[in-house]
Amino acid sequence: MSAPLILGLESSCDETAAALVRGDRTILSHKLAGQEAHHAPFGGVVPEIAARAHVEVLGPLVEAALADAGVTLAGVDAIAATAGPGLIGGVMVGLVTGKALALSAGKPLIAVNHLEGHALSPRLADPDLQFPYLLLLVSGGHCQLLLVEGVGAYRRLATTIDDAAGEAFDKTAKLLGLGFPGGPAVERAAADGDPRAVPLPRPLVGSGEPHFSFAGLKSAVLRARDAGIHATPDIAASFQQAVVDCLVDRTRRALGRIAPPTALVVAGGVAANRAVRGALEQVAAEHGLRFVAPPLWLCTDNAAMIAWAGAERLEAGLTDPLDVPARARWPLDPEGERVRGAGVKA
Repeated sequence: MSAPLILGLESSCDETAAALVRGDRTILSHKLAGQEAHHAPFGGVVPEIAARAHVEVLGPLVEAALADAGVTLAGVDAIAATAGPGLIGGVMVGLVTGKALALSAGKPLIAVNHLEGHALSPRLADPDLQFPYLLLLVSGGHCQLLLVEGVGAYRRLATTIDDAAGEAFDKTAKLLGLGFPGGPAVERAAADGDPRAVPLPRPLVGSGEPHFSFAGLKSAVLRARDAGIHATPDIAASFQQAVVDCLVDRTRRALGRIAPPTALVVAGGVAANRAVRGALEQVAAEHGLRFVAPPLWLCTDNAAMIAWAGAERLEAGLTDPLDVPARARWPLDPEGERVRGAGVKA
């Protein structure tokens, strides 16, 4: 009997995607449409523009994904769609599409938490990755340390109290006039700069508090820019190094307070940053742990990770009714401690 085939849909922010993935990790097809040209004039994602773009392209992407895989909807075993968290208009587009496909084809619906998609994506790329592992989930909207104990079982150890790391990258890129999307733009500029040139803060580094903070770092970048004495590549490199130092310090703290996990894992859009990956790989080596990171294309938003999360949930017997709601906020660990600042929403 062949492994179940899952159609995954992703539309939580500014990428629209559809993918067909089998439960044996075979990716039959993946189609993605970005929206950079739509949002670049504004220097960031405009939610209404994003939602309208999802409406325009998701249907054709599903058709193209099915065609590339050489299957019809009847040959799919379940539909997995991101149901949150994210920009609510975009989330609704993908989830309603998933519901319609599931209803019309008589297939199970799996409402996937976008963060769980990121959290399980390393297992799509690495079949040897076993639970429990320590995950640094670092993206444009989230920055969390999670102990991944199983499908649907997450213990949050730390979160951001203000900005996410990816948000800080985007805002820094805008402050420095580097373009959109900000993460890759800052990394490119940083390659030509000196990471020690600009003295920038490392918020909460060395503190007893387990969480992250990047708002003060972003403000320091603004002051460095306005000082008029630093080259833009030097500011970018110094900012990137400050973020790396914060992530490394908080990760080391978490590792010192839990039983040894099977691996140190990083996922989310910022995990595509090579400086971040390199520093975390060193942390893993220091602790005698495997370091696991998905391929770069699986770090940013995509539908393959949603399909894979759907496959994992289907295997665990977890499906959803057609009235499952779209959610702008959906914590992976509902029992996680409420913390100050933006952390109360995590």
